[in-house]
Amino acid sequence: MVGEARTRQGRKSSTSFLIVDAQSVKNTDSAGEKGYDAGKKVSGIKRHIAVDTQGLPHAIAVTTADVTDRKGALLALNRCAADLHAVQNILADGGYVGQPFADAVKELLGAEVQIAKRSELHIFAVMPQRWVVERSFAWIEKCRRLWKNCERKLNTSLQFIHLAFLVLLLRKS
Repeated sequence: MVGEARTRQGRKSSTSFLIVDAQSVKNTDSAGEKGYDAGKKVSGIKRHIAVDTQGLPHAIAVTTADVTDRKGALLALNRCAADLHAVQNILADGGYVGQPFADAVKELLGAEVQIAKRSELHIFAVMPQRWVVERSFAWIEKCRRLWKNCERKLNTSLQFIHLAFLVLLLRKS
């Protein structure tokens, strides 16, 4: 479906550039699985996505919040590795720093990891191309069911994220 949307935009069906990020989401009382993200001080789940420059998803994974960004990104990329054969570069934020992550991505996809670093601490500035993945998170949060995690199983939460992106793709076509 994403490949078809890309070709309608006049692009190749497979992308060569991905932007990865993770989002911690609070759980409701009915949610079954949860972890604690100490960095964000959130008890719940974590959504890991890899999007192209248009904000279209190419890899998604949902884990408990205690899973690191690097491990979750590798899980998402591994799940969709067969469709990501053309990827050459992956842009990530400072949470993905480290040679083990870069080596794992190189082994899995043959892609290089670029880290977008902030120029100054404690000053808000839009980082080039990083806003695309943040916009994708904003798109899925427009779905009322996804602003918090209400699901008992992680797979159910993952499927609702896929449905949210499907609705987005259908609206754009």
